[in-house]
Parts: sequence; C-alpha cells; structure tokens
Amino acid sequence: MHPQLDDKKLVCKDFIQALEQCHSNSWARLTGGCNKYKDAMNACLHRESTARSARNRENAKERKVKREEAMKAFLQD
Repeated sequence: MHPQLDDKKLVCKDFIQALEQCHSNSWARLTGGCNKYKDAMNACLHRESTARSARNRENAKERKVKREEAMKAFLQD
C-alpha cells in the first residue's frame, strides 16, 4: 500500500474512499473494474508528492541560506 495513505491531512481522501468502495465488490476488484479509481488515486498521490517535494526543496534552500549567513557571521567574529 502507499505510505502516503497514513497521512492525516490527506488531499486524496475522496479517491481513496472511491477505491475502497469499489474494492468492496470482489467481482469488480478481480476483473479490473477498479482500475480507473486506482489510476486516479495514484495520479493524485503523485501530484501531492511532487508538490511536497517542491515545498521541501524551497525550505531547504532557505535553511541553507540562513546557515551560510550564520557561519559567515561566526567566522567574521
């Protein structure tokens, strides 16, 4: 299963619920009837992951600038 599904602030909750509802019907699950729901969920999770990675990169850049400024100030003293 996807590790992102453990997140409490899940953006893709509707897609997951639709897939779980589809999976409650064993026939649809076994014959590929739920594939469109799974594809939609995977696309949503991918978008969320990409957005989270972009936010993390921006935060890392800001922390790096602050760290370099602090180190420069420390070395000047």
